[in-house]
Amino acid sequence: MGFLEKERTIAGAGFNRWLVPPAALAIHLCIGMAYGFSVFWLPLSKAIGIKDSVACAKDLGFFEQIFATNCDWKISMLGWMFTMFFVILGISAAIWGGWLERAGPRKAGVVAALCWCGGLLISAVGVYLHQIWLMWLGSGVIGGVGLGLGYISPVSTLIKWFPDKRGMATGMAIMGFGGGALIGSPLADLLMKHFATPSSVGVWQTFVVMAVIYFVFMMAGAFGYRIPPTGWKPKGWTAPATVSNAMITQQHVHVSKVWGIPQFWLVWLVLCLNVSAGIGVIGMASPMLQEMFGGHLLGVATKFTDLSIEQKSAIAAIAAGFTGLISLFNIGGRFVWASCSDYIGRKMTYVVFFVLGFVMFVSLPWSGAIGNIALFVAAVCVILSMYGGGFATVPAYLADLFGTQMVGAIHGRLLTAWATAGILGPVVVNYMREYQLSLGMPRESVYNTTMYILASMLVLGLICNLLIRPVAAKYFMTPDELAHEKQLAHERAAKDGTAVLSQAEMDKIGNGGHPALLFFAWAAVIIPLIWGVTITLEKAAVLFK
Repeated sequence: MGFLEKERTIAGAGFNRWLVPPAALAIHLCIGMAYGFSVFWLPLSKAIGIKDSVACAKDLGFFEQIFATNCDWKISMLGWMFTMFFVILGISAAIWGGWLERAGPRKAGVVAALCWCGGLLISAVGVYLHQIWLMWLGSGVIGGVGLGLGYISPVSTLIKWFPDKRGMATGMAIMGFGGGALIGSPLADLLMKHFATPSSVGVWQTFVVMAVIYFVFMMAGAFGYRIPPTGWKPKGWTAPATVSNAMITQQHVHVSKVWGIPQFWLVWLVLCLNVSAGIGVIGMASPMLQEMFGGHLLGVATKFTDLSIEQKSAIAAIAAGFTGLISLFNIGGRFVWASCSDYIGRKMTYVVFFVLGFVMFVSLPWSGAIGNIALFVAAVCVILSMYGGGFATVPAYLADLFGTQMVGAIHGRLLTAWATAGILGPVVVNYMREYQLSLGMPRESVYNTTMYILASMLVLGLICNLLIRPVAAKYFMTPDELAHEKQLAHERAAKDGTAVLSQAEMDKIGNGGHPALLFFAWAAVIIPLIWGVTITLEKAAVLFK
């Protein structure tokens, strides 16, 4: 297995650094299907009955339902997998982030492929045997580990290849995680229709096919990873001069120390609060649009509760288009906002997120009250662009503050903020909605207080972001510690941690290579993404009819 060792991934003369982003995209577009797993919930809720769900006996307990083979699963039981995805993602990224830095991105990418695709195969067995615990174990736990390792596998590598464009580079890769559902959801829908029979909803067969497809793409991505030699930088580029109050450091913090550094916890809160607010909107975007505007979506002045079944079906189709539209802004925001951060700085980018986000959140109840659908849709789209942008910008923020040597491991620990937000955001939205409905509040008004709560989260996030200062010198590794860490990471470096290659040898790395290879690598990820975006735009067009 020597070809998986980190030493074998060091780039040589003629390697083009622009081959690394499509390798990262190949992995992120596959694991990003975690966002689209809800496409399986409705068919799986009819896995036994096929046409209609077969309800379990009322006296059947929760644990008995887990092992029952004669009744269908509730969507609420299936939905636990979505929570498991992001909780396990955060935990696994935190646990194995340090190992990734030393093992290298190729080995981490291969393990991610085995876990994510292997988890899909175990889930297929779970569906075939009608054992939901196998789905939770397969995709939820084992697949969740694959999500964590796959998500952080390219971060450190991309930042080292693109020190001049840190935000743009990580934005391109993390854009793929947001875009995975755009490809995976319609693909899964097509496969389920193809495999469906009078005795099967076609889900287990779809899991098997998608596992094979994803494995090919993820392995190709993993073997496409290369790391730059120690001391490499783009030809002609000079690192900014270091000053005492600079937000971009040229030194490095060891991952073992970040738990005790105030700046880490401030960034943790910044990400957690930004994601909590955004994910709260994502989880309720479709019902919120339908309940706030009701018949206005069809051009009639009728509340949601007074609509006919046919009218509710029509606005559900419009809401589905709305969900597709905001997913595009989630993806686009990852690349656009992260790229902007290269010019205005990470701290200022988050200031924009929190200030503009606050304005957008407090505007939602107002646009709903006056029945202005366009303003509502525009505000939600901006919110989702900043939700995605927050994910894509934070790796570069960490590299600026803590250095690049162990940024992948530090990013892994930071993702526990995502796991926390994945619980906090939906809980605030769902329970506030249920509470206000229980008080008899009209459906079109139940989200008002919730939006103000989410807006207040952004105010707290803004305060945390403004408190972030450069990391104190005492937290950085000494030259000897850095050299030792480079040795553990299997980097070819001199005893003082500096480069061993001459500048002339360095200049031959990063550009060049065969143009056909570069074209093929990018086409392999861009073509599926264009296909997914096209289908999403077709669905979103319903919103504007």
